[in-house]
Amino acid sequence: MNFGNLGFGEIILILVVVLLLFGAKRIPEIAGSLGKGINEFKRNLSDAQRQVTAPPPPPPAVGQGAAPRQDEEERPEPKRLLG
Repeated sequence: MNFGNLGFGEIILILVVVLLLFGAKRIPEIAGSLGKGINEFKRNLSDAQRQVTAPPPPPPAVGQGAAPRQDEEERPEPKRLLG
């Protein structure tokens, strides 16, 4: 088992230091949080990639009865001063 330039002895030493620093009860919590963070990162990365590669949505139909765009808010009819 060789991770980059780390040998078996170096990996064991790192694991012992982590065990001494955080304790046996905290290591599963840290590993779980790290796993959730990695999954969230992957999900956001795939969502961003999907948005970049997806075709643009078709333009809204213009005409009578067309719904207003989502980024435009509906405004009430202005009041007439002289009428």
